[in-house]
Amino acid sequence: MATWTISTLEHEVSTGGVIVCHWQAMEVDGDYSARAYSTCSFTPDASAPDYVPYADLTEEMVLGWCFDGDVDKDAIEASLTAQIEEQKAPTTEDGVPW
Repeated sequence: MATWTISTLEHEVSTGGVIVCHWQAMEVDGDYSARAYSTCSFTPDASAPDYVPYADLTEEMVLGWCFDGDVDKDAIEASLTAQIEEQKAPTTEDGVPW
């Protein structure tokens, strides 16, 4: 199971509206691990009835915005699992034969 965290938020100084979220997802299975890192963007509207002030935001809330937007949680978690399976049973190797 992946652990999702937010590394940082970029926000407008005047309104506190979040414009960019930098997130990461990490999965660990014993000695194996995989990580994904990216961003998602928002267009905040401080006049909207459901607007939440910057100081009142939670990590869960902002991750929910990402998942409701363009972050495909299931696909990313499947990719992390596949990366770990590849580490456990590699299908390719590097090196030279000499």
